[in-house]
Amino acid sequence: MAISIQETNIAGIATQSSQSGAGSADKAIDGNHDSNVKHGSCSNTLTNLSPWWRLDLMRTYKINSVMITFPANGLKNAEIRIGNSLDHNGNINPRCAVISVATPGSTKTYVCNGMEGRYINIVVPGKRQQLILCEVEKLISHREEKRLSPVSMAV
Repeated sequence: MAISIQETNIAGIATQSSQSGAGSADKAIDGNHDSNVKHGSCSNTLTNLSPWWRLDLMRTYKINSVMITFPANGLKNAEIRIGNSLDHNGNINPRCAVISVATPGSTKTYVCNGMEGRYINIVVPGKRQQLILCEVEKLISHREEKRLSPVSMAV
């Protein structure tokens, strides 16, 4: 018998390509959805080429969706990537979604259909800019295999 479990509160370690001010990577997983960067609840990189943010889930999970709260200035031309590789900082793992344009201050869910990976990356490939994320949440599922003993299978 297999039981499917869905969770959003899996702990992980966040990191990013650089840090601007107090905008550490862990601010994007602190549970605070405030989209005003000045309130101190958003991660924030320096302006650099192809800025990225990554969450290490510490083991492989099936990622059903990723929900992002965007800053007051929005976000565009970003990608969500999920996988097990840290080659190129994890930014060449398979792509879950493209964030063409995100409405400033909005929260949007991107469906990843059970993609497997240890790392969730958000990257702005080939652009020189800041990457600001106010909250990143994930819905994961994993299966627990339960084996029935011969005694419990008796009729």
